[in-house]
Amino acid sequence: MSSPESGTLAEPQVQAMFDRIAGVYDRLNSVMTAGLHHAWRRRAVELAQVGPGARVLDVATGTGDLAFALAEAVGPSGRVVGADFSEPMLAIARRKAAETGAPGRAAVEFEQANALLLPHATDEFDAATVGFGVRNFSDLDQGLRELARVVRPGGHVVILEMTTPQKRPLSTFFKLWFDRVVPVLGRAAGDPDAYTYLPNSVRRFPGPEELAARMAAVGLGEIRYVLTAGGIIALHVGTVVT
Repeated sequence: MSSPESGTLAEPQVQAMFDRIAGVYDRLNSVMTAGLHHAWRRRAVELAQVGPGARVLDVATGTGDLAFALAEAVGPSGRVVGADFSEPMLAIARRKAAETGAPGRAAVEFEQANALLLPHATDEFDAATVGFGVRNFSDLDQGLRELARVVRPGGHVVILEMTTPQKRPLSTFFKLWFDRVVPVLGRAAGDPDAYTYLPNSVRRFPGPEELAARMAAVGLGEIRYVLTAGGIIALHVGTVVT
């Protein structure tokens, strides 16, 4: 197991935290993003450039929302695997899959897995995605290497993540929201530690340019990123090169 990067929690602590908040995760996610997280995930699917029959791995899938959006894009002839280290989160994802299955989308396979040592062959997928999870990797570079490893040459790695806006007034609002409101929501949900960790994890995570550079350092090419929601959300995409 890799040592945690500066400013992160150790991997078992992060896993235990997500195990605890699994039951309230979807509800608080919708409250904190005003429901916009679904649109951001659809944009991530577009950047993955996958169509019918494609094979996609969604890492840190949580309760499965990005995996379900990918399943619609690849259709019933495609394959989508959702991987996460939290079994309680996966249990919710599997329940959602059973309750909301649609004939026009792939059946998602959910598996417990460590993002730093993925149980998949090299070049197994056409794309790999991470939605709001990469900042929780205890070793970011190793996680990026694994994402690139499991995707075939020419395929794409897409990262959807929160980032800290730099311009006022949004930067001021962001600070107030994360420093004051989010911890209150966490206390109301019964887990203040988890929702104190959230703003801290965003603050210490590399900015968009640094993340792009670290993606390039693990061998990804044609890297670009898009900022949306006033600079609160960053979507990065890189191509696996031979």
